[in-house]
Parts: sequence; C-alpha cells; structure tokens
Amino acid sequence: MPRTMLITGATSGFGRATVYEMVNRGWTVVATGRRIDRLEALQQDLASDLLHTVEMDVTDEASVDAAIASLPESITPITSLVNNAGLALGVLGALEADMDDWRTMVDTNIMGMLTVTAALLPQLVETGPGASIINLGSVSATVAYTGANVYGATKAFVRQWSRNLRTDLVGTGVRVTDVSPGMGETEFTVVRTHGDVERSDNFYQGAKALQPQDIADCIGWVAEQPTHVNVNLVEVMPISQVWQAAAVDRDA
Repeated sequence: MPRTMLITGATSGFGRATVYEMVNRGWTVVATGRRIDRLEALQQDLASDLLHTVEMDVTDEASVDAAIASLPESITPITSLVNNAGLALGVLGALEADMDDWRTMVDTNIMGMLTVTAALLPQLVETGPGASIINLGSVSATVAYTGANVYGATKAFVRQWSRNLRTDLVGTGVRVTDVSPGMGETEFTVVRTHGDVERSDNFYQGAKALQPQDIADCIGWVAEQPTHVNVNLVEVMPISQVWQAAAVDRDA
C-alpha cells in the first residue's frame, strides 16, 4: 500500500518533528501550514523527493479545498492524516478571558480539524485497511486547571470526536487515534502568552518537558501498526508532570 501522510500545522513543534520522522521512515509527506517561509525552509532542509509542501489555513474552508485540489495525482490518495494544527491562547480565567482568543481556539482546534477531516475522508475511505486519522489532543481534555477553560474544552471535543468518528468508520478499515501529550517544549506557550518569551521560558524552568521528537515517535508508531490494530488513545506526559490537584477555596 502506498504511504502518504498529510500533516497540518507542520511548520513547528510536534508537526514539524513528525514531518522529519515520517520522511525518514520512507513515507511520502504533505506538510501544510500558513507560514510559507517555514514551509520553504522545511523543503530546503530536508531536500527530499518524499516531501511536498502546501500552504493551508485550516480555519479557511476554501484554503483547505484549494490545498487538497492542488496535490498531484502521483501522491494521492492520502492514506494517513495527522490533525496537528491547534493552539492555546490566553492564561486568564473565564471572567477575564478574551472572546477573540476563545473564538480562535474553537475555529482552529475544532472547526479546522473537522474541515480537513471532511475534505480528506473520501480518500482515506478509498484507501481502506491501513488508512489512519491521528488527532492531536491533550491531557487537558480530562484535567481541569485554571486558565485552560476553552482550550481544555476543545481538546475534550477532540477526544470524543475521535471516538465517535471511529465508530462511524467501522467496516471501512480506517483507524482513528487520539494522541494526547502533556507538557511539551514547543512554541505552544509562547503563542499562549501572546509572544511573552520570558513567561514561556519560566513555564519550562526546572522541568524536563516532552520534546517534539517524542510525539513524532508516537505518531510514527501509531501509523505503522498492522492494519487490524487500532490504537484508540496515546496519552503521554513527561516523568516530571503529574495530574494537578483540584483547586480548593478554603475560605468558603
């Protein structure tokens, strides 16, 4: 079976590391993202015929459709999809949070994933046994902490969507997996703090966080399972991280 993986949010973090990992495993990879300069740098750095880069904004349905339509027939159908594009914005509680941040998280983490999945589903079903959809979730899907309000809720959506989608696709041979990382050292916190590098660095201070390659390894392992195996959930945390205890108001 041909092995072609499309990765969203491929210009940084887990997505970028997964591009390298899958090309090194011999897969044809379609790396997508909004930042053209980073896509070009990726192409130049890897210098591989296995890598194809395409500009795509997952929050824009027309952009998604155009990107997929532009793929040469020689690399279709797409046999694996990695819905990696996503973000957290803001660290404030619900009373102080910015509605625009909330909207952006929902548009990207939920609607972006749905838009790309819907666009590629016919190709994945055409592939049948061995095809896979790998959605990037988060431990925030089930662990509540201050400031995670909408971000955690979007990742809870990813988890349940993955389960429901797998149920809908039973009999097609298409596998669906939720890969849910804990603390990972990527641009995630810089984005979340709206570019506050010092605050982002302090977040990781003294902790050995997951590295992008750790998650790329997980994705590669999931994608290369035998066709009769569906990995439902991969939840990965650094050894230094545990589940945060619930906040308690001791003056109540």
